[in-house]
Amino acid sequence: MGAQDFWVVIIVIGFCFQAQVSSSQNLTCNPNDLKALEDFMKGIETVIEGWGNNLSSNCCEWAGITCNSSSSLGLNDSSIDTYRVVKLELPNKRLAGNLSESLGMLDQLRTLNLSHNFLKHSLPIPLFHLPNLELLDLSCNDFSGPIPADIDLPSIQSLDISQNFLNGSLPPSICKNSTQLRALKLAVNYFTGDLPPGLGNCSALEDLDLSTNALTCTGGLSQGLFRLQKLTRLSIQDNKCSGPLSEEIGNLINLVRLDISTNLFSGTIPDVFHSLGRLQYFVAHSNNFDGRIPPSLSASPTLSLLNVRNNSLQGSIDLNCSAMTSLASIDLGSNRFYGPIPSNLPSCRHLNNINLARNNFSGQIPESFKNFHSLSYFSLSNSSISNISSALKILQHCQNLTTLALTLNFRDEELPADPTLHFERLKILIIANCRLTGSIPQWLSSSSRLQLLDLSWNRLEGTIPVWFGNFSNLFYLDLSNNSFTGEIPRNITGLRGLIDERISIEEPSPDFPLFMKRNVSARGLQYNQVWSFPPTLELSNNNLSGPIWPEFGKLRLLHVFDLKCNNLSGPIPSNLSGMTSLETLDMSGNRLSGIIPPSLVNLSFLSKFNVADNELHGMIPAGGQFWTFSSSSFEGGNNNLCGSLILPCPLKIPDDNPSLGPRPPRESNKYTGMIVGMAVGFVFGITCFIGIDRYVWTF
Repeated sequence: MGAQDFWVVIIVIGFCFQAQVSSSQNLTCNPNDLKALEDFMKGIETVIEGWGNNLSSNCCEWAGITCNSSSSLGLNDSSIDTYRVVKLELPNKRLAGNLSESLGMLDQLRTLNLSHNFLKHSLPIPLFHLPNLELLDLSCNDFSGPIPADIDLPSIQSLDISQNFLNGSLPPSICKNSTQLRALKLAVNYFTGDLPPGLGNCSALEDLDLSTNALTCTGGLSQGLFRLQKLTRLSIQDNKCSGPLSEEIGNLINLVRLDISTNLFSGTIPDVFHSLGRLQYFVAHSNNFDGRIPPSLSASPTLSLLNVRNNSLQGSIDLNCSAMTSLASIDLGSNRFYGPIPSNLPSCRHLNNINLARNNFSGQIPESFKNFHSLSYFSLSNSSISNISSALKILQHCQNLTTLALTLNFRDEELPADPTLHFERLKILIIANCRLTGSIPQWLSSSSRLQLLDLSWNRLEGTIPVWFGNFSNLFYLDLSNNSFTGEIPRNITGLRGLIDERISIEEPSPDFPLFMKRNVSARGLQYNQVWSFPPTLELSNNNLSGPIWPEFGKLRLLHVFDLKCNNLSGPIPSNLSGMTSLETLDMSGNRLSGIIPPSLVNLSFLSKFNVADNELHGMIPAGGQFWTFSSSSFEGGNNNLCGSLILPCPLKIPDDNPSLGPRPPRESNKYTGMIVGMAVGFVFGITCFIGIDRYVWTF
């Protein structure tokens, strides 16, 4: 390039830059659009960042506003080329207040996104008559009342008003003239009634989400729904839809995900899945389906996830693994399946997550499971399976096994001590409520990645191994309701998973239920994700002796610490106040002595505290959460405890009152200190209570 050419390029760039600057300086906001935005701002109770008090009259310069020239929009409404507002985008701005009807004046608006704010009251009717609106997102606000009955959005492509407080029935006009609508999301509201037949007019609809409402769908799904042949995702879970699932569901030939879970559907699952050649996810748990899994479903080549948990399905499980080449996860738990565990499951070569819990299986784990190298998650709880020694010998060959739940099986068998057992990748092991005998086996020490271990409600004996302290990722340990003896291993106080920030799981756990059982009569608490379990040390109802180590105070991430009904002795360490996340602390039914450390009032999250049936004395600490505990938390055996919750502490008799007769021998001034401490504690406690209450309500 010569010098002359170089200067030509520079001049051209200069002209372009000058034209752009000139254009931006001459950019003029349409007066009607300006008025609409000013009215919108008047309805907002909070400051809109980027708008402020000293606003330019050119609304196109305001934050969240995008404008296009009238000429580019094909408008010839004036001799001066004004700029029209085409986008208003203010998500996640903490906006509060009402949504002004003046937004209906923005007749060139293409995008309106006010999601994840605190806007309230009713939806403005004019918003649903904007002729050029393509995207409307008002999700995650506090809108209430019904959707406007008359809807006319001829250009709309995506409509999302999910996660509000909207109610009433879905309007018949919801798909009026909406031939371009591809995504309709109305989830997490309070809509009732049946699905309107007019849904079938949304001929371009691909994603329909009606989940978590109170829709009844009396007699099954609306016939109009089955005309939506472009639908790829249908989510109607967590409603009150009843009746049979129509065979016309097979008309939705492009479905990729179908979720009808947590409804009241009944009858058999229709055998129409050969028509759904793209279906990858079928989720129908928590309904009233009966009968067998239909052949077209158990031989689907595209299906990746099959979840029919918590129904009344029965018969044997006949999966065609040679056809189901994409199957990765099955959840058949809580049904009435019977017979042996299917031995062909390992031939489903991509299958890695299996839940067969709470059925009526019989026999043992098949020998073929030795070749189940893809298996990662396996739950067979409450299934009447026998021979735990054989089960563990077979399952140890599953090289990728990370989660194993075998609760309520192997009744009265012995937990094997076979030193050749090895589960290197195991992170979650649950073998509870089996009445197993024996002791904790040495082979378990090689499972160094353990994060959750539950051996509760068995008959295990011996001591708790000191190598438990080597499980650096362990955050949940339940050895309760056994017959363990000896001291609590001191090195358990060094569990890194309860001291440092929790280490995340390498792969997400499947949405399969795991249960935590607190007592024999109560139902188990269900957790669908492993990390939903509270960090726990549960050692209650054993024969453990010795002290409670002061070093437990280092476990700042621990939520539940339960030592009740053992033979522990010695004082309650004041260092336990370092367990700053603690919600439950139960040391009842032991032989603990000394005082209740006043430092425990600093445990601000403590909601359950119990030291009943011990040998404690002195004054019950006042303040903090201790004001919320009942007298039953301290009574029984603690005859020398005193405080406002039980017996008042004794007062010192004055020295200078002759009417009282001879003064008894001088006591120490400890009771005077107690009274002063109670008074200070009372004032401090009330202050803390008011502060906590204000914090909770403000947050």
